[in-house]
Amino acid sequence: MKRLIKTSLLLLSCSVVYVNAADLRIAVDGSYAPFAQVNAEGKLYGFDIDIAYALCHAMERTCTIVPQTWDGMIPGLQAGKFDAVISSMSVTKERSRVIDFSDHYYSNSLALIGPKSNHTKIDEKTLSGLTIGAYRSTVSSQYLEDNLADKVKTKLYDTQELAYLDLSSGRIDLLLSDKLPAYAWLREPAGKTFEFKGKDIDINDKVAVALRKGSPLRTQFNQAIKTIVENGTYQTINQNYFPFSIY
Repeated sequence: MKRLIKTSLLLLSCSVVYVNAADLRIAVDGSYAPFAQVNAEGKLYGFDIDIAYALCHAMERTCTIVPQTWDGMIPGLQAGKFDAVISSMSVTKERSRVIDFSDHYYSNSLALIGPKSNHTKIDEKTLSGLTIGAYRSTVSSQYLEDNLADKVKTKLYDTQELAYLDLSSGRIDLLLSDKLPAYAWLREPAGKTFEFKGKDIDINDKVAVALRKGSPLRTQFNQAIKTIVENGTYQTINQNYFPFSIY
């Protein structure tokens, strides 16, 4: 996947300063390519990073990206360590009880990934007894535990990269993943011998900015999302990562 950000998008970086605008601290988990990952210089980049800067620009706010592990996202947000989470967090009923969400900024489905050499039909009978992995504390792992745990062996991982490594080494038979990061991985050298298995699992998954309960930033982020969609900024960022709209 092409990771280069066009020159015009660089203007959206946190170096842009606005008078009388308070700085926003935005948490991102840097282990979820192509949405957020770390380059050789130790800097975060990816779709979520570009969207975060674009939203800050639309709000005329400066922003600082705060690296944060996934399991610490909601506790850190509640504790005031950062103001928002822009890290591919799905809107769920459970999360909505303790935090607020903006309008969605992309949509997602789930998919199974397995070796190309294995052409086994995917259904309840053929899945029985297999070991299926997923990224811990995500909608993928929740779906796996809620719907397949009585039929298969499950294995959960602290990062998406660790799940890919175990799939590549044959320690799991299949990986249940958000489709969009998996789509990107299948086009990388490490993923060339793997493919999607069976049909997509549509769970009406909407990804949004996570905020503390009652945060006044919710209205501002909603307007900023609308602005970048209407002025074409969103589409430009989208095309840097996917050849189809994910909105």
